[in-house]
Amino acid sequence: MLVAPDRFATLPCPTYPEIRLALRPRAGVARAFAAFDPEAVHIATEGPLGWAARRHCLDNRLPFTTAFHTRFPDYLHARFGVPRAWSFALLRRFHGAGAGVMAATASLARELAGRGFGNVRPWTRGVDTALFRPLADDEVPPLALPRPVFLFVGRLAVEKNLEAFLGADLPGTKLVVGDGPQRAALAARFPEAVFAGAQHGEALARHYRMADVFVFPSRTDTFGLVMLEALASGVPVAAYPVPGPLDVIGDSGAGALGDDLAAAAMAALSIPRAACRAHAARFNWRACARLFVANLAPFGGTSARAA
Repeated sequence: MLVAPDRFATLPCPTYPEIRLALRPRAGVARAFAAFDPEAVHIATEGPLGWAARRHCLDNRLPFTTAFHTRFPDYLHARFGVPRAWSFALLRRFHGAGAGVMAATASLARELAGRGFGNVRPWTRGVDTALFRPLADDEVPPLALPRPVFLFVGRLAVEKNLEAFLGADLPGTKLVVGDGPQRAALAARFPEAVFAGAQHGEALARHYRMADVFVFPSRTDTFGLVMLEALASGVPVAAYPVPGPLDVIGDSGAGALGDDLAAAAMAALSIPRAACRAHAARFNWRACARLFVANLAPFGGTSARAA
């Protein structure tokens, strides 16, 4: 059973209005537990609903697992100047009460362990290789743009470091897919770029397929699922050599990493599309699901991983 904010009255998250925060969810969480009678609990995020579920589990002596999905300390520091140490202290308290905290990459697991997080467990990601697939020989791209096409997909917000991509000296077209608080400012500052707005489903997949290189300028993502979607579409990735890209791309030959993002993007142009698709095939949802279940801490007392 998924207990999400859609069960509650909500408020928009500051600077992320599309994300809804549950209002006073403790009673609703208790009712959900009583109705469903779960055998294991996983708390996905550190929002009000996550804190309510954590409190319920602690009050009833129920083990639970958590996951570190988002670098909130970096985001809060970038937006409001909140010291990272304060945010990490709060997150250590949140995750430290659980039986294990899942991390998407080895780099993130090492970082969390170094910051005092205990019992970090690996949990990779998967990609839909049926939806995200290479461009067919007879397929017409959704946009007729000068080549090469350098693509970014994601939220247009300060933590994504879009200026590094949009300000890079690159030939052809810079295509931006997504929306967010920085869209108007970025479109005004970089009028030569093409802003296609948010895309979903097959329309999103078609935008991936038309690209020559996917550029991932973020330095703060914990994983970067968009890189897998690009690779499954046969599109090589250019990124900084930081956690996330180092784990997803590494020395696979499916992308180019470097401190000079423009140089990495140009180098990625020569990478065969077949190599990108082959690397993406390693990240399947079946393996992701198996690892998730193995990480859980059932109420019987022994974690599934140790069983």
